[in-house]
Amino acid sequence: MFDKNKAPESNPLGKTNRIVQGTVIRGDIETKEDFRLDGTLIGNYTSGGKLVIGTSGEVQGDIKCKNVDVEGKYTGKLEVDELLTVKSTAHIKGDVVVSRLSVESGAVFEATCSMKSTQKPLVDTPKGDKK
Repeated sequence: MFDKNKAPESNPLGKTNRIVQGTVIRGDIETKEDFRLDGTLIGNYTSGGKLVIGTSGEVQGDIKCKNVDVEGKYTGKLEVDELLTVKSTAHIKGDVVVSRLSVESGAVFEATCSMKSTQKPLVDTPKGDKK
């Protein structure tokens, strides 16, 4: 009847957290899974997955994440390990550090932007003499 040896589900579709429109969270969020925010977060967000800030979503705080799609409003310092996608409805204000960036026409992007280096150094640094 109950199989105790059942393998854990590997389907990522059931592992997306969601905060709906009209919800306000004051505090920090940490997760390993993907997250969709259609409400408001006043605080910091850290994740090893993807964050989607929906058109009605708003974040005021720092974000450190693997991938981010912004459709709503964001204010703060945003650090993205891979790809930041800024949709046409987005409004971003603050500091942005990314590996890759995609900005759609119509987006408001009022931020300083730094690109992370993905290249390895071409020249090795000299090693000290062994005595």
